[in-house]
Amino acid sequence: MRPALAAAALLWLATSALAAPPSFEQVRAAHRPSDLLLVDRAGVPLNSVRVDPTVRRGDWVPLAEVSPALRTALVLSEDRRFWEHAGVDWSGLARSAWANAVNRRTQGGSTLTMQLAGLLDEGLARPTGGRSVVQKIGQISLARELEARWRKTEILEAYLNSVPLRGELVGVAAASQQLFGKHPSGLDAPEAAVLAALVRAPNAPAADVSRRACGVLQLQKLDCGGVALLADQALTRRPGPAALAAGSPQLAPHLARQAAAAWRAGTRPVGPLRSTLDARLQRLALQALQQQLAELQGRNVQDGAVLVLDNRSGEVLAWVGSAGAALSSAHEVDAVLARRQPGSTLKPFVYGLAFERRLLTPASLLDDTPTELATGVDGIGGLYQPQNYDRRFKGWLSARTALGASLNVPTVRVGAMLGPDAVFERLNALGLQIDHTAGYHGHALVLGSADVTLLALANAYRTLANGGLASPTRWQPGAAVAPRRVMDARAAWLVTDILADNNARALTFGLDSPLVTRGFAAAKTGTSKDMRDNWCVGFTARHTVAVWVGNAAGEPMHHVSGTSGAAPVWRQLVQALMAEDPPQPPPAPPAGVLRQPVRFIGVAEPDRPEWFIAGTEQAVFQPRSVQAAPFGIAQPRDGSLFALDPDMPPQAQRLVFEGADGVWHLDGKRLGSGPRLLWSPWPGRHVLALRSADGRLLQQVHFEVRGATVRAR
Repeated sequence: MRPALAAAALLWLATSALAAPPSFEQVRAAHRPSDLLLVDRAGVPLNSVRVDPTVRRGDWVPLAEVSPALRTALVLSEDRRFWEHAGVDWSGLARSAWANAVNRRTQGGSTLTMQLAGLLDEGLARPTGGRSVVQKIGQISLARELEARWRKTEILEAYLNSVPLRGELVGVAAASQQLFGKHPSGLDAPEAAVLAALVRAPNAPAADVSRRACGVLQLQKLDCGGVALLADQALTRRPGPAALAAGSPQLAPHLARQAAAAWRAGTRPVGPLRSTLDARLQRLALQALQQQLAELQGRNVQDGAVLVLDNRSGEVLAWVGSAGAALSSAHEVDAVLARRQPGSTLKPFVYGLAFERRLLTPASLLDDTPTELATGVDGIGGLYQPQNYDRRFKGWLSARTALGASLNVPTVRVGAMLGPDAVFERLNALGLQIDHTAGYHGHALVLGSADVTLLALANAYRTLANGGLASPTRWQPGAAVAPRRVMDARAAWLVTDILADNNARALTFGLDSPLVTRGFAAAKTGTSKDMRDNWCVGFTARHTVAVWVGNAAGEPMHHVSGTSGAAPVWRQLVQALMAEDPPQPPPAPPAGVLRQPVRFIGVAEPDRPEWFIAGTEQAVFQPRSVQAAPFGIAQPRDGSLFALDPDMPPQAQRLVFEGADGVWHLDGKRLGSGPRLLWSPWPGRHVLALRSADGRLLQQVHFEVRGATVRAR
């Protein structure tokens, strides 16, 4: 009797040591999928992303959603008396003990309930060498407790969601999706037999799995034909990282990665993570970008990004960080957060600051003629000669036209009036996070020489839409942050009015461009140096839409401008937003903005009503002076210093020789004749001479070109 007494004592010790088992509701609530599901504002699935690298575990699957074939196969394979016993199959344990004693092989006698006990309590988990007597008794005791407290259906449901099945796969949701590409509710008898076979030996070779699966089918008097091929295909299937999230699209992979980081750092709520995105708008933005990039094939354009913001709340409604693997070789890069040169999209903020400081009005005249500004970086002095996009000059024109038509030279003149420090501070106040210093960027800062993100740029335009009030964007639901004023409301309104004025932009873009919409919208395009980046950012009364097109690697595009690259995507989204919500009228002018007729004298500007900040209004505008026809050499100036950029193509760095109508000679060699000549620069010191038709020397200047030899492209 001593062995029996010892066993009874061990059973009493194991039972007394066990705490009360968790309830079924507690086990289900503690279940955590290995992939986080990101959903939109209405709960529509957007994307799944891996958050647990140790296992693959799907959502909890109710027993009613598990196919009857799998329930039958599992019970027949692992525990035929499951529905009859009270947690322990004593006859099965006896047969197992006898078989192990006679054959000296391990033969399992654990019921499904006992196996579940081992899954719920780490101390009862089966080690490589098998459980000890104490562990086995503890497993039996916990199984009996579970049977006493849980329903049989709950035990089977918890087991199906907790059992390891193959490699990192845990639970039928992960295994069914990964191995067969379907939800557990859709498993047929052969597929169910394969999964049931994996319970006993999760990592067995395909031949062993198919042999055991055949046995499970034979128990049901079903044919085994084809099960070997099925097992081999299932165990070698490589469906990719998104396979676990059955029915979950991959619409927002870049934002999903941010969601995963937030989930790991936060309280880790149960269930999907809700975002502020709109799944329908997200899908439309992705499709519009993909369609545009497909149309730009052959122009060396691979990448793009789209962002849509709600003006009032700052909520992100669409976040497309890439057009996807089919079009981009760098689709993992989130171009919404990548820092790139924004080009002319910074100009509105420069003019806004000048309006705010009352240095300009929309009717003020600016001189669009060749200019040279002293500059210096790291102690190296030189001259900065801004050029317009079309490398032509328009003469005197209004600030409204200069901004609307996106002319570079007038903008640089405005920036020079303000000073680089003031521009630098204003751009950072808008949240653009310009790096280095104002002196580092110099006068080129107003033309977008600094790097910004699409997210920051879009939010800066949203600040314009909100009358100069700035607040952070957010992609998770929550309370909005109180806005702060960073820009005068009157100046913001004037800039908005210009960006929405199709007549103001017609000089460069024409009257029918992708920036024209059927309702109110203010927009600006931008192209960085050497056509590496292409932007279109703008807003309606309710939304801000920002688009970037280019190459993640920084390679130049071929013949792609703001209106041909990013603007078509912008317009498609704005038109879609207007179609579902009637277009809103432009914002009313704030207090302190008035309108009066103005006349222009000596310039090609039509007389018109114009808006002013009160106190800056003026009735007549004319150039400060009438320029006489040039005599001699107007450009370059004597002593000019030019620096070559080896990364820019030669045609983008040609120097302009301008002056009286005559014959040009460079270093003693005749170049050509006329009032204007283009020359591809070459390093060295040069002498430029302009002579009359009869050979008289009109003027001679010296200038220097520095830099490495320009590479041909």
